[in-house]
Amino acid sequence: MELRNIVTFLRVAATQNFSKAAEQLGYSQSAVTIQIQQLERELGTQLFERIGRRASLTEQGEAFIFHANEIMRVTNAARTFAVDSDIPRGTLHIGSVESICTAMLPKLLLQFHHVCPMVETTIKTATTDELIDMLKSNEIDLLFTLDQKVYGSEWVRPVLEEEDIVFVTSSGHAITDGAQFDLQTIMDEPFILTEKGGSYRYELEKLLAEQEMEIRPVLEIGNTETIIHLLEEGMGVSFLPLFAVEQAIRNGSLSRIQTDIPAVRMWSQLIYHKNKWVTPQMQIFVSIVEDFYKKLHLTRNPV
Repeated sequence: MELRNIVTFLRVAATQNFSKAAEQLGYSQSAVTIQIQQLERELGTQLFERIGRRASLTEQGEAFIFHANEIMRVTNAARTFAVDSDIPRGTLHIGSVESICTAMLPKLLLQFHHVCPMVETTIKTATTDELIDMLKSNEIDLLFTLDQKVYGSEWVRPVLEEEDIVFVTSSGHAITDGAQFDLQTIMDEPFILTEKGGSYRYELEKLLAEQEMEIRPVLEIGNTETIIHLLEEGMGVSFLPLFAVEQAIRNGSLSRIQTDIPAVRMWSQLIYHKNKWVTPQMQIFVSIVEDFYKKLHLTRNPV
């Protein structure tokens, strides 16, 4: 059983498309087809159903994902068993959502690079659902997300932190005078929102729907750092994770808008697959994130 066929299987399973998998792997589509056929012959079962452009896993294909990940885990362990454990080498693939990439990852990655200068790190941004698919196909090692709790017996979650999602605007705005404002008053302001599909935008839209309200933003953009800069320049209000705007609030350039609605909370989560071989660099990154939150708790709740 050739390792490249296993890698190809996992990539097709993640993309559900032979041509996309071929493009990502640098193969021709015919080469991907041949590799999957070889694997199916060796296993004596069909792994995919090709209907139109989509390649859907069969029941046997779903079951084989576990074994494919286990093969990759053992292979990676064999490749690194003789490497000096004091100097981690290899790769680290992290999947994350935009808000965490902007607000948290730069500091965490800088610290990680100081400890693991020989590790090649890649970051992929997507929605939580897309990143979960990447975890299942072994395309990423760790998922760092902000969303509702991710459940499932297949996941290990070393970090789980509750996060407030808040309304914010420029500190000079009229609705930051300390009074509580109703939701309609806030919605009447020019609103800057993250793109549709974002977890906390979905929570806002759900909250509005419960009150038979809707929002028409003046700007939609995926980059939270850009939203913060525009808010600081006085362009309307937004709805963002507190950790993303905490520094700007402390600096006095932004202020939190007090509302009369229940607090909206989500969860920062660091997750990996239970069958994943945890490399030294994964262990180090997990420790760095755990330490980051311990220090954050001390900052937010000084003795």
